[in-house]
Amino acid sequence: MPVEPLAVSQLTLSTDPASLGFVTTADLEPVEGIVGQDRAVEAVDFALAIRRHGFNVYVQGPEGSGRTTLLRGATARASEADPVPDDWIYVHRFSDPGRPRAMRLPAGRGRRFRDAMARLVADLRVALPAAFESDDYRARREAVEGTARKRRDDELEALAAQAAQVKVALVRTPVGVGLAMTDGDEVLAPEAFKRLPESEQEQRRADMVRLEEELEAVLRRVPTWEKEGRDRLAELEQALVRATVAVHLSVVRETVADLPEVLGHLQAVEEDLVGHANEFSAAASSEGRSSLGLRALGADPAATLRRYEVNLLVDRTDLTGAPVVIEPNPTYAYLLGRIEYVAQMGALMTDFSHIRAGALHRANGGYLILDARRLLLEPFAWDGLKRALRSGELRIESIGRALTLVDTVSLEPDPIPLDVKIALVGERRLYDLLMALDPEFPELFKVAADVDDRVERGPDSEQLYARIAAAMARRDGLRPLEAPAVARLIEHAARGAGDRHRLSNHMRSLNDLLAEADHLAGAGGRDLIADVDVDAAIEARRRRVGRRRELLLEAIARGTLLVRTSGESIGQVNGLAVHQLGDEAFGWPTRITARARLGSGEVVDIEREVELGGPIHSKGVLILSGYLGGRYAAGGPLSLQASIGFEQSYSGVEGDSASLAELCALLSAIGEIPLSQSIALTGSIDQHGNVQPIGGVNDKVEGFFDACLALEPRDDQGVIIPVSNLDDLMLRRDVVAAAEAGRFRVWAVRTVDEALELLTGLAASEVHRAVETRLGTLARLAREASAPPSDAADGRSAALEASSAESAQA
Repeated sequence: MPVEPLAVSQLTLSTDPASLGFVTTADLEPVEGIVGQDRAVEAVDFALAIRRHGFNVYVQGPEGSGRTTLLRGATARASEADPVPDDWIYVHRFSDPGRPRAMRLPAGRGRRFRDAMARLVADLRVALPAAFESDDYRARREAVEGTARKRRDDELEALAAQAAQVKVALVRTPVGVGLAMTDGDEVLAPEAFKRLPESEQEQRRADMVRLEEELEAVLRRVPTWEKEGRDRLAELEQALVRATVAVHLSVVRETVADLPEVLGHLQAVEEDLVGHANEFSAAASSEGRSSLGLRALGADPAATLRRYEVNLLVDRTDLTGAPVVIEPNPTYAYLLGRIEYVAQMGALMTDFSHIRAGALHRANGGYLILDARRLLLEPFAWDGLKRALRSGELRIESIGRALTLVDTVSLEPDPIPLDVKIALVGERRLYDLLMALDPEFPELFKVAADVDDRVERGPDSEQLYARIAAAMARRDGLRPLEAPAVARLIEHAARGAGDRHRLSNHMRSLNDLLAEADHLAGAGGRDLIADVDVDAAIEARRRRVGRRRELLLEAIARGTLLVRTSGESIGQVNGLAVHQLGDEAFGWPTRITARARLGSGEVVDIEREVELGGPIHSKGVLILSGYLGGRYAAGGPLSLQASIGFEQSYSGVEGDSASLAELCALLSAIGEIPLSQSIALTGSIDQHGNVQPIGGVNDKVEGFFDACLALEPRDDQGVIIPVSNLDDLMLRRDVVAAAEAGRFRVWAVRTVDEALELLTGLAASEVHRAVETRLGTLARLAREASAPPSDAADGRSAALEASSAESAQA
């Protein structure tokens, strides 16, 4: 019994707007998220909850399926229950400036400590110079300095008095202090000295030698007195600085009294300030000194004071739970932190204040979401992340210095303990590659969450879909949707899923379609988005990417691309193909032809012979050959040489969805039975003649429908599809309307026999009998061709007579 065309209700599954239970989405409570992902949500929640090494999660699924939305919701829920992690700061290490010190402070305390140290530095900029300029300090300094001068002057005056008794004077010159012989109040000239008696000259020479020795002894003691003065002056300065610093540091110490590590750092700050008291005094007393009142050894005073400040690396002041960080640009520096440099005198310099946090620092104690593909594309980022997860600590290192590409002053900051959950978002193929090629990946990412791009379609999921659409509309400031518009969205989602009983989870496509429908509603002056706006948006999208489809239809209409949609032909059939263009696809008919002749049982796949056929297509042709051998040559070889080809095919052919059409064309050529050209068919077969499902069934049916419209619409046109594709049917409304009017049909078949009956109008047994008869004739011809010459002529005559009689009987 011939297969009946499908009922209109089988061609699509509509959603009744009344069943949704609302008038517009303004009546709904919006919900953020994606539909029906219990398994993926369960996996993510488990990964976020377990506190064990390596239980990070890889969320896999197609782009736009809501993977990141799912993660945002899960991490937001988890972070609310988690405590706020600590702040982290870097400070100057006075014992080793090249290794900045990392310190942990309770959440919010880091900012307060930073501000307190900034106020301390600002206060010291004023207080220290003011202390050195005070009258009390000046008086005490002058007293210390005066003591040293007085001792020197007293010694010199005593020596001068002693010298005067022997007529020697103490003379002060620009180069120092000396002795000179005198004669009264005048210095004794050399000529006058020579006129003195010899005995007096001897005496005076002896007095000069003795006095010079005493003068040298006095002058040798002067540096000691000056050093003692400087030491007392340094003690005075240190006492002044210590007292000044202690007053201001006491305020800071009160804010961190419960933090021993910070108190230890403040003690080091105090000792460093006191140890550089001479720098403060020199800066204060020098002319043109800076307003900072502090001068380091050849350095900028501001740089000297900056070593007492705080680099607040991670600030948790405004957090109410664990941090959730999404890093859109996971470079090595943005992920693991970096050290910045400044140019000074032609050299690149840096210090602890130029250390910058990475995404791992900001997410430490919480959750970090990364795009797996972008992470793997960044040099060194993937290895850096794995190294940090393995070691459990964050080290800020310069890639350029590690590779010896940069020879400059750098730092080795203290590592910071790492406690973070990493969530990678990527495609399934990328997950499989990482599992296969990176042995560290399964150790560090033990949990996989698979986001399904399709969910079950039912009243609950349709209601949830409507609430998600309502949330998108409110979030983006779009118009509310009428119930028929939501029903149309659901039907479109079912078509996108490729299954009428499922809905596509591609949230980005839904969001884009809503935006387009809202624009069209606004252009039409409507306050609500109607179903006509959704239909118009779908059609506009189809038209935007429809240039190639229209060119193919134009070629079919002009006869450039030879396709027949009426009449009958032997060995020719309309197959169906799908062209994918981004997210859009369209189908079109392609002519498949077959020829059969005497041969050795070989079925030639022309596409494979010219290397245009892919391996799956070649597999389909080999299965076809298996069907022929099992059905018609169970007791011996086939005496057949057949060829199958796609006409006007100039690019690659892949897939086995044409194997049903190829088999029907081949059987038509062998049995010389004409096939209807008003019917196209699609489906793959197994070696027993069962028809198997194929992909893109909606696009294929619609492609042949469009070709029929482009050529000559008739009432006997239609498409044969596998029965197993019935649940995939979500045809366009114009195709459904044509089927309802009887102008187009769709048949669903289970076997090759059912397809043959529809294409030939004959019973399948008649088709097989004709094929068997022709194969028998070819077999006899093959036997006679191999017989001795004396018997060949008689055999050929008998075979030809029998063949003529069988053809007449058929």
